[in-house]
Amino acid sequence: MPRTSKRKTQCASYTTDAIHAAIVRIQQHGEKVRKVTRETGIDKSTLSRYVRKSTDGIPVNIGYWGNKRVFTGDQEIELVDYLITSCKMYYSLAPIEVRRLAYELADKNGISMPYNWMDNSLAGEDWFARFVKRHKEISIRTPEATSLGHAACFNKTNVAAFFENLTDVKSRYNFAPKDIWNVDETGCNSEPGVVKVVAPTGVKQVGAIAGADDRGKLVTICCAVNAVGHALPPMFIFPRVHFKTHFIQAGPVESIGTSYPTG
Repeated sequence: MPRTSKRKTQCASYTTDAIHAAIVRIQQHGEKVRKVTRETGIDKSTLSRYVRKSTDGIPVNIGYWGNKRVFTGDQEIELVDYLITSCKMYYSLAPIEVRRLAYELADKNGISMPYNWMDNSLAGEDWFARFVKRHKEISIRTPEATSLGHAACFNKTNVAAFFENLTDVKSRYNFAPKDIWNVDETGCNSEPGVVKVVAPTGVKQVGAIAGADDRGKLVTICCAVNAVGHALPPMFIFPRVHFKTHFIQAGPVESIGTSYPTG
């Protein structure tokens, strides 16, 4: 079954106002169905069916109403807020975990759900695809493995203290922007199998807490760039006891390398 249906016919393409206006002309003004259909372009069988429903007191609902949703709009918004909060805490949920959470939410609240949900204890893939499509504030992203120590230290208090110290040192020594260097390290993970997670749309970086074993073996890369955009060649640190020069023979020009048992 396709996840996104495409309209193939012109059925139910008439507006509600057009149908109601045609019914009024027939029932209240006594005009013939053929005359009204000829002037409005509405199919004769379609208009006749709506006239019979209106005569019998049945509400005239125009068009397709789609499949019945499992959750209300407010419940889906609460679920989206929970997913965004989890991502900000570095505990993002993978799509299959969101589907399991949706099933548990429906089960605990006694909400009617499709039979395949109950058979698999899991929400369906089609529901998840439509859920993400309805809520543009979330999307599927690939997270970056983040240690618990980094996540705990990167907070508003520590960041504010850093910039206060930078302002104090800059005012004391009056150095130029070219003298301000930022040194950071990143790593190439030997574990490529990263599971994609649900995260807020537009966020530049998505992290997920991972233990040392889950992060695999890392080749650490140290980079330095100053405030005017000048960069130094990188330094590679390999998780080995002895460093060999051929480790970086295809690396950037003038890059250097070393080794350390823990990387």
